[in-house]
Amino acid sequence: MRIKAALLGFILLTALYVGVLVWADARHHVFDGLVPLATVLPALLVLSLVTYVARYARWHWLLARAGHVTPVFRGFLAYLAGFAFTATPGKVGELVRIRYLGPMGVPGWRVIAAFVFERAMDLLVVLALATLAIRDRRLMALAVAFVVLCLMLVIVLARHPSLLGRLGRRLGAAGLHRGASALQALAQGFAGCRVWLRPADLVLSAGLGLLAWGGTALGFVHLLHDLGVSTLPQAEALAIYPLAMLAGAASMLPGGIGSTEAAIAALLALSGVPLAIGVLAAVGIRLATLWFAILCGLVSAAILEIWSPGGQVRQMEEAAADAPPRSMNEEIFE
Repeated sequence: MRIKAALLGFILLTALYVGVLVWADARHHVFDGLVPLATVLPALLVLSLVTYVARYARWHWLLARAGHVTPVFRGFLAYLAGFAFTATPGKVGELVRIRYLGPMGVPGWRVIAAFVFERAMDLLVVLALATLAIRDRRLMALAVAFVVLCLMLVIVLARHPSLLGRLGRRLGAAGLHRGASALQALAQGFAGCRVWLRPADLVLSAGLGLLAWGGTALGFVHLLHDLGVSTLPQAEALAIYPLAMLAGAASMLPGGIGSTEAAIAALLALSGVPLAIGVLAAVGIRLATLWFAILCGLVSAAILEIWSPGGQVRQMEEAAADAPPRSMNEEIFE
């Protein structure tokens, strides 16, 4: 059962993370500021839940606009369940939502399409927040180049899904049928993104994304204030977390673990914040975002597994995994 694998991975990842924190504390006395962090953490967790609701509202809207209206509460649990696997390169593990949205009538390729579109909008929003106060032009150029490269890749594959389709055929001919099936679903997902290239969908997606990631950035500013960092200009403090998120995404490490924290501490150090406080701030915001998201995902997945036992889920998934429109298939495999 996937929930067991996620739980085991969560335990191992947590043990590794705690080990690194213990090492950092031994060198820089990071936990000396633990009391103010513990005081502000509950508020940050509540804020994270609010941002999850905003992100789910966008997800629910996108699926509904594509003709898949899902039950609100159960759909929210399915969305959160993806967070159990968010600590994967590019967050692709979040596609475990296919398992839980299939019984609600949402085919796997449509979940992939929504995931790709959501990631693309997040990159734009996070870049917009990061550029509020980037001092170093080279750093800004790198951030813009990374986002543009990712978006160009999405646009090319959305317009020409046959590129993946042809590669899938070659894998199939070589006997790699599993890889061929994955590429076929991926090609269908990229092609499916085009259904949301409408003004209403783009504006609402960007707005809800800005609400979600802007709220997290504001939470980070509040955390810095509670840790005694009061010398940073507001715009600069607001831009640090989004910029660190881009650095974590570019590193391709699972969930940006380590690279995001290092980027936060380094950016704060460049602004004159002591390293111990910078590391504590990085750990605090990641506890309230990444680690809390994984915990919410595990709980939601467990609820859904009890709600719909694995065998029933698989049976309903097969019934719900309807094929994409014929025109899309023709385009993918032309």
